[in-house]
Amino acid sequence: MDERATTRERIMSAAAALLAEGGRDAVSTRSVSRAAAVQPPTIYRQFGDMQGLLDAVAAEGFADYLHRKTDRARAADPIEDLRWGWDLHIEFGVAHPEIYQLMFAQPRPGAEPEAVKESFNVLRGLVSRVAEAGRLKVGVERAMLMIHAAGCGVVLTLNAMPPEARDADLSPRTREALLAAITTAEPGESPAEERRAIARTVAFKAVLPEIEEILTPGERILLTELLDRITQSA
Repeated sequence: MDERATTRERIMSAAAALLAEGGRDAVSTRSVSRAAAVQPPTIYRQFGDMQGLLDAVAAEGFADYLHRKTDRARAADPIEDLRWGWDLHIEFGVAHPEIYQLMFAQPRPGAEPEAVKESFNVLRGLVSRVAEAGRLKVGVERAMLMIHAAGCGVVLTLNAMPPEARDADLSPRTREALLAAITTAEPGESPAEERRAIARTVAFKAVLPEIEEILTPGERILLTELLDRITQSA
């Protein structure tokens, strides 16, 4: 390992420890440089600024979560994968509140950390698989926003409570209520005709990229607009 990598890792380790012990306010140029035994300019050479350092710490802490979220065989039922993804998200947020706060509770539109972008990509994959199975009542993007909003709300609510006061049923009950709102009946059951039509429309839109090459740009725009109108009626 070269000296540059060693220095970078030492700075990140120091910042992560300070973050876990004292929160965002404990991570300053002075405290990090002292803990990592480096001069302040070294931090800026490695990370650009303190926000760059915090983003790197969050990405590092999130890397294991992403690995566990993606390094898993798919379930036969795509909704089970969605449940598993939800549970892992809540687990990570409660276990690493300071990193979660950095990533999701202090949004910077247009400047999200790469780990956050990757998390949304993983969520999109899980939701798209439900859509492709014909089991999604709303559009993929709307479903993603609903899941993200509900998941963040649960994590922040739990983290605001003393551990002994947390409601163990809050996350699973919220998860199941959300799934009931955005997904169709179990395979083999018959949803209402309108819901069936919307679910099939969502499924078609999810696989539309596979046939885009046979459509003109204008046809793609028109078809997408029509599909969106149907799915947004849900």
